[in-house]
Amino acid sequence: MPGSTNDLTRLRIALTTFFALDGFLFAGWVVRIPAIKEQTGASASALGLALLGVSAGAVLTMTLTGRLCRRYGTHQVTVVCAVLLSLSVALPPLTHSVVALGAVLLLFGAAYGSINVAFNSAAVDLVAALRRPIMPSFHAAFSLGGMVGAGLGGLVAGALSPTRHLLGLAVIGLLVTVAAGRVLLRHEPPTTTRPTRPERGTPRRPDARTRGLVIVFGLIALCTAYGEGAMADWGALHLEQDLHASPGVAAAGYSCFALAMTIGRLTGTTLLERLGHGRTVIAGGTTAAAGMLLGSLAPSLWAALLGFAVTGLGLANLFPVAVERAGTLAGPDGVATASTLGYGGMLLGPPAIGFMADWFSLPVALTSVAVLAAIATLIGVATRRTTSS
Repeated sequence: MPGSTNDLTRLRIALTTFFALDGFLFAGWVVRIPAIKEQTGASASALGLALLGVSAGAVLTMTLTGRLCRRYGTHQVTVVCAVLLSLSVALPPLTHSVVALGAVLLLFGAAYGSINVAFNSAAVDLVAALRRPIMPSFHAAFSLGGMVGAGLGGLVAGALSPTRHLLGLAVIGLLVTVAAGRVLLRHEPPTTTRPTRPERGTPRRPDARTRGLVIVFGLIALCTAYGEGAMADWGALHLEQDLHASPGVAAAGYSCFALAMTIGRLTGTTLLERLGHGRTVIAGGTTAAAGMLLGSLAPSLWAALLGFAVTGLGLANLFPVAVERAGTLAGPDGVATASTLGYGGMLLGPPAIGFMADWFSLPVALTSVAVLAAIATLIGVATRRTTSS
């Protein structure tokens, strides 16, 4: 059982590695979607349905993963899920029909969602043991891993087929899992005076108030994930269609958002130490709301890019804070509930914006991101006493 500073440092490095690996593998798959679309002969609508398999698989398995973490331990479940994620990322290019692609993406999504619950639960234990708000640093590692995975994918796309590329990622994933997983399997999660994983397998304070607070923090995660999904799926189209940006500049819009979010998470620990959880949620939600209003309604391209960056800074630490607080209250089950609501937001956001864009316009539809950021701010105000600890 880890107790020394060195043991806790090793655990932090190992968990950071798994967060980065998760982002790396996911981004590697995303950059090969166009090639796999061509390979399967899928129409845009059929591909969209197949891609829903990732989110559906994640949402369906998150609650179960919380229970598995309580029964077998967060470290063990993290390692097993990392193996499954590494193996499943190699499957999409082996398919030759939309139905088969949807099936393997359901499996990939299940592994992806499960490892997110497992390593976030492990991170909550470590945050409590270290008594420092380092949760954003783990999510920064995820963002950095995604940037590296996307960059590498862009470099090798012309030289390697999707099959060889994703098979290579699977091998990298398994090697990293062996190296980092040995550290996790050697140590039990650190125990604190506020255990989040009691021996009897019962979440901490499983009363109505606790369950209600967990759902409230899950709503913050939902508001954040809605914005991330909207920016990923609709941001570039807004810049190209409404502000007449070139395809290259339009693509840079999401890069501005993602880079700003990474920077925000890298500085998140310092921010949390100075402001506390409650004020960080309030400041982040307010910043994101203002940034998205600028990004969606500004008549100038460069003002919109600035708005996207400000939105990324604002949203950066909302999801980590929400997951940490839910996990502190209810252990892995709390992490699972908050994560499920978060991924529900990511699942519902893009199609909701699509419908609103048809009814009104895309700029107006994107203001819904600002509305939900404002709702996250109001939740932060309402739960400030709870999140200030």
